[in-house]
Amino acid sequence: MSGSNSSSPAAKHGALDQPLGLTVHSLPLPQEAALADEQRTRTGRWKMLLVMLVCAAPVIASYLAYYVVRPDTRRSYGELIEPQRPIPSLTGTDLAGKAVSLPTLQGQWLLVSVAGGACDAACEKHLYLQRQLREALGKDRDRLDWVWLVPDEAPVRDALKPALAQATVLRVDAAQLAQWLAPARGHQLADHLYVVDPMGHWMMRFPPTQDLAGAAKVRKDLERLMRASAGWDQPGRPAN
Repeated sequence: MSGSNSSSPAAKHGALDQPLGLTVHSLPLPQEAALADEQRTRTGRWKMLLVMLVCAAPVIASYLAYYVVRPDTRRSYGELIEPQRPIPSLTGTDLAGKAVSLPTLQGQWLLVSVAGGACDAACEKHLYLQRQLREALGKDRDRLDWVWLVPDEAPVRDALKPALAQATVLRVDAAQLAQWLAPARGHQLADHLYVVDPMGHWMMRFPPTQDLAGAAKVRKDLERLMRASAGWDQPGRPAN
């Protein structure tokens, strides 16, 4: 037993004097840890930004196509009405003399013209244009009604009535109508076509047009409105 030093008190005391083999010295300095955290945060942000760019690519592409590649489509041909004017609580009469409340026309897009019952050449052109524009919408034509508002008591010619089979023709009070629709400066109500949305708001007025170029621009605006509202507007009026 005397030959073994490892078990002596001195040996044990010497062993206790030796530094412990801890690894505290291998921990990174606070500055290094902060730098590593910052680098990881920066890398994560770049990855997140890349994912967002990939997801947003179609939107960005459509934005560039609409505003940069085709700048001519940025503006509508029709004049947007601000603020929009709600359809008034106005009662008219149809060609059979039946009373019809204008608010009942809500639920459809309306393409509206205004002219006296005598319907001169300009009036006939508007009525023809309304019918052709509606038909040109194809599958969307049932989402738009064409309306002729007559602000006087002049009789409508019998020869004209067959062409109005698909139109809504209503006699209305001229003074009350003028509180809702309005022409551009220097023009008359009969000079324009007007657009009313399915919620009953007058929202667009087309410039006076009788030529094919103007008609093509009106059609383009109507097609754009149909596409933009396709997600919430359906053909026909909702049941009351």
